[in-house]
Amino acid sequence: MKTMLNIALPKGRLGEKVYSMFEKAGFECLGVTEKSRKLIFENPEKGLRYFWVKPSDVAIYVERGAADIGVAGKDILLEYEPDVYELFDLNTGNCNMAVASVSDFHDNPRKTLRVATKFSNIAKRYYTSIGRDIDIIHLNGSIELAPLLNLADVIVDIVETGNTLKANNLKVINNIFPISARLIANKSSYKFNDSVINKLVDGLTNLTQTKEF
Repeated sequence: MKTMLNIALPKGRLGEKVYSMFEKAGFECLGVTEKSRKLIFENPEKGLRYFWVKPSDVAIYVERGAADIGVAGKDILLEYEPDVYELFDLNTGNCNMAVASVSDFHDNPRKTLRVATKFSNIAKRYYTSIGRDIDIIHLNGSIELAPLLNLADVIVDIVETGNTLKANNLKVINNIFPISARLIANKSSYKFNDSVINKLVDGLTNLTQTKEF
């Protein structure tokens, strides 16, 4: 019986696009993109098992060994620093981690800066690197509200198009780093499945070089 390669995909549009890339690289599996409540899909002939998980949980599944490989955003990898191998930049799901605030914001370096974010570790490292004293306000959603209601001076969050910021009279003050989806692997699994995993990496490399994505 063929050993299954367990692959964790992030739910949503990004995961669907990533699966399309995997499929074109020769790692297809029937039913993955069908609209259903099913979460696990198998291709016994190729030894593949796909499953959908919440994007922020992919790295946990991979680190803990429930998945051999998976796809996670660079933001998740930098925020939680899971003990995994980062194998390939898929160059999709592109956006930026940025600092933003109200349009007329002016920083007063003599005051502690109030920073609202769900990426507390990233924010702390960034402001430590520039020597700025901050007060982290950890929020899990609707981060844009914080400076509008004077809960915070600035926010640190993912910015894709910037449309939500503009709609709420906010602006990007500084881009911290670019974000894209990354192929990651469990360290132990990679040792035993390196040939098949590297075959996927080679296939994805060819796709990006031929600009099929």
